[in-house]
Formats: sequence, structure tokens, C-alpha cells
Amino acid sequence: MYYSATYKSPIGNFKLACDGDNLIGLWIEKQKHHGDTIFGQMKDKDNIPIFNNVKKWLDRYFAGEKPAVSELSIAPAGSDFRLRVWKILCGIPYGKVITYKDIAAKLAGDLNRQKMSAQAAGGAVGHNPISIIIPCHRVVGTNGSLTGYAGGIDKKIKLLEHEGVDLKNRHLHSFVV
Repeated sequence: MYYSATYKSPIGNFKLACDGDNLIGLWIEKQKHHGDTIFGQMKDKDNIPIFNNVKKWLDRYFAGEKPAVSELSIAPAGSDFRLRVWKILCGIPYGKVITYKDIAAKLAGDLNRQKMSAQAAGGAVGHNPISIIIPCHRVVGTNGSLTGYAGGIDKKIKLLEHEGVDLKNRHLHSFVV
């Protein structure tokens, strides 16, 4: 059985999902791919310890703190490739960005390959089931442009500004992993 709860944030409502012990989903209302990794019924149940922990984490985040992903028990469902991409995302520091190309290069190195498709990396980023906590909003285009965000570009801009990323020229310098 899976459980769900709602969190009201400054950028809109979030739907949280858990398996009882681990967070398995966090989607911004009307987000693309909302719930596509949940293959079972969800029951609304707000008073689960993991939801309380996630809500406190999000409260701290929106208050300007920089809580670590490792403070939460998360278990996103995905292929080995997607899990590798999401792990890279978890290593992007607050206030920094990375490109899809950087992610592909990191994956290629980890897998002892010559190269990896930035588009494939982008597909995995776009299907991240735990938005904000796994910070897919910190990924930008190769030229530093703000591209794609399943929750909407307007939300991506608000999150990056909240984290202190300078968006004045929209050409961002990436953090290289």
C-alpha cells in the first residue's frame, strides 16, 4: 500500500507519496509525469513519520536553510540508469547548476564509456519522481539556458532564485561534478 499527503509550499501544492517508510514521490501540482512511478493505489494518510520529516525538511528549505538529501529516507523507483542520474543530481550543491552534458559525461566516466547521450540524461532528469529534494531544477542547458522542468519553468526560476542562483543573464556557469 502506498500513502499520499499534501504539502502547501510558497510555489504551490505538492503531492507526497510513500511506501510507509520511504518517500517515493514528491510532485508539484500539475507536474508532468505526476505519479508515473507508483504502480499501486495510494491512500490519503497525512500522519506518517516520513511525511512529517519531509514536511519539516521542506519548511526548512523554504525558510532558506540548506537541508541535506541524506536527512530523509527516499526510495525513488527507476531503472539503474535513472537511479545513477538522480544520484548525480543529489550531489549538486545549493546555488549551483549542472548541464545535461555534464551529467552525461559523469555517467560515461562512471560506466567506462567514451560518451553518453545528454538527451538520455535529460530524459532521466525529467522523470525524477522526487522533485526539489532530488534537485532536478538545478540542471540547465549546455549554454546555461533554462530548459525544461516538469513542474514548469516558472517554478524552476523561483527555486533557483530562492537558492541564490544569479539568473540575470540566463547564461549560467555550471558546477562540474
